[in-house]
Amino acid sequence: MNGAKVVRVLGVAHSKEAYAIRDFLARGVVEYEWFEVASDSDCVRELGVSGFDDISWPVVVFPDGSRLYAPTLAEIAEKLGWVSRPRYREYDLSIYGAGPAGLSAAVYAASEGLRAVVIERAAVGGQAGTSSLIENYMGFPEGIAGAELAERARQQAVKFGVELLMMREGVHATFVNGKIEANLADGTLLRARANICSTGIEYRSLGVPDEQRLLNAGLHYGAGASEAPMCSGKKVFIVGGGNSAGQAAMNFAPTAESVTLIVRGPSLAATLSHYLLDRITHTRNVRVVFESSVSDVYGDTRLEALQLTNTEGGTQVVPADRLFVCIGGAPNTEWAKDTTIVRDSNGYLVTGADLSDFPQFEKCWPLKRRPYFLETSVPGSFAAGDVRHGSVKRVASAVGEGAMAVTFVHRYLAESAT
Repeated sequence: MNGAKVVRVLGVAHSKEAYAIRDFLARGVVEYEWFEVASDSDCVRELGVSGFDDISWPVVVFPDGSRLYAPTLAEIAEKLGWVSRPRYREYDLSIYGAGPAGLSAAVYAASEGLRAVVIERAAVGGQAGTSSLIENYMGFPEGIAGAELAERARQQAVKFGVELLMMREGVHATFVNGKIEANLADGTLLRARANICSTGIEYRSLGVPDEQRLLNAGLHYGAGASEAPMCSGKKVFIVGGGNSAGQAAMNFAPTAESVTLIVRGPSLAATLSHYLLDRITHTRNVRVVFESSVSDVYGDTRLEALQLTNTEGGTQVVPADRLFVCIGGAPNTEWAKDTTIVRDSNGYLVTGADLSDFPQFEKCWPLKRRPYFLETSVPGSFAAGDVRHGSVKRVASAVGEGAMAVTFVHRYLAESAT
């Protein structure tokens, strides 16, 4: 790798901030090199300056030689040219979330002539973007990394003219005169004639003591695709029994000393794709601990050990270098709390025919026609992907829903124009 052409990230061992930057760059498919610094001589060799204790770590060095000291992710995104302001006062379609569903909607909307904007508060790809290898997505017989798939979709959408607003977060949404108005965290007001919510789900935490203190210091949410090189010879633990957990196990297995999957249930057959189950079974340094959970984590400045508890109440403490939590999550729909959008008891957005099961729907639906498939209880507001009530948590289905939602957006815009 040619250091002159890539981003260089320098920081101290076990730095939470450095992990967040590496993960952000990896999910954005930005080529980077990581340098662990520990002394003044390291500073002189890598940065050409002395004063290890006086430097604000981590340091990010860009291909043009410019540096950012202890930067935020937003500052890095701006330097990479990812942050922009909306060009128009109003759009045909606003899309919230740049995961598989949102990116798919963006590609189809822009390619079909809609003025569309995508708002993403973090990195493109959503949870799928953290997957080390997606092998059951049609058209990629050798598999494709989640981040690479997302980056290809981003490039395709931008080629068709989509505006992508990175590091933006919606904090409040209202529906005025049949249009959605969203106040973003930076003060921007975004208005659109129709919208698609594809904000996905937030990672679920373990709910154990010291979890937040050790977060990104050995304990990570998601599959940690960027961390495989840092796990050489390490004891890696993964909580979860779904495909993301299985893919993570196979990503770490070639370099880690051991990989242990911790699963609540009695087997993986009901939650894991057969091809992953077969690989895990036949990989020497991967083992599965069934009917167990992580009940505590230990460490001073970084993760050092876990406490495992089985269904019979038995506990054991085991040494651990890394813990990746892949247990799904809750939908990111807090922005809709002050609207008439119907959510189920878990916060998922209810759409289409499913709305008939919710009594509040009849009180707020203003039209004679029934909601379109994927349409929420607010006409012109659609949901696609994991955020939707009853959705299938797979990349292919999210991509399909994103494309399908655009079809119904066209119908809605046509009827609202008459």
